[in-house]
Amino acid sequence: MKRIILFIPLLLSLYAGAQELYVSTEPASNMPANSLGIRMSSRFFKMEHEGITGTRFEPELMWGVSKKLMVHVAAYASNQMQPSIEPEGGSIYAKYRFFSKDDLHSHFRMAAYVKGALINNPYYPESYHNADMDLDGGTSGITTGVIATQLIHKLAVSGSLGYNRYMNNTKDKLPDNMSANAVNYSLSAGYLLLPRTYRSFEQTNLNLYVELLGKSNTDAVSRNHYVDIAPAIQFIFNSATRLDLSYRTQLFGNMQRNVFNTFMVRFEHNIFNVVKKKR
Repeated sequence: MKRIILFIPLLLSLYAGAQELYVSTEPASNMPANSLGIRMSSRFFKMEHEGITGTRFEPELMWGVSKKLMVHVAAYASNQMQPSIEPEGGSIYAKYRFFSKDDLHSHFRMAAYVKGALINNPYYPESYHNADMDLDGGTSGITTGVIATQLIHKLAVSGSLGYNRYMNNTKDKLPDNMSANAVNYSLSAGYLLLPRTYRSFEQTNLNLYVELLGKSNTDAVSRNHYVDIAPAIQFIFNSATRLDLSYRTQLFGNMQRNVFNTFMVRFEHNIFNVVKKKR
């Protein structure tokens, strides 16, 4: 009975923040301490220069180290830059929540993050003039920034600002005509649509999201930008398992890119109290 009583606040915290489990970005909130998450993301996109559909698979492990710190480790496999689906490398991501203000039906949180990626892909041929670098399988490098998230009842709004530094891949040198520095920014909103009335932790949650995702290359050789929009729908089952469906497309920009539209399917399962505390 004591274990059940201790477990209830954990599930309540998950339910209260369900609408800030964004699909394309991370919120300032963390996953519960002493929890483990297993995630598989599958992305499908049309490659403009080749005229074929590309696919990227991203298995990921997430660990709630404490209530303020969480860590992600991800691997990548794709055919975006090679003829067939092959391993591309991996990344590690850490987020630290440094500010939190909690009220009865709302909270405001801020966090800092850092991510490093080591990728073995070749770069696109220079004739493609693709200026959109990413650390999710495309390019080695690091990114760091801050996130702020405000939750009010069933609505959660979040914004982020970060800096990207792109580096040479293990197989190829970063081309001279590509920007090695970029600024990324996002604005995300999530709304808890269902359940209307809460009765049980076993109820399925339905969340709706819309996210604006932007990037600006800052080097003189490739100074350009874009802003994408990514609507998404999310189902959460038994307060522990989630299914995300998202579509991302460009709103405006002048950056030359090989991918303008991406459809993503993500499955995630969370395990709580991974290591039982000694009495």
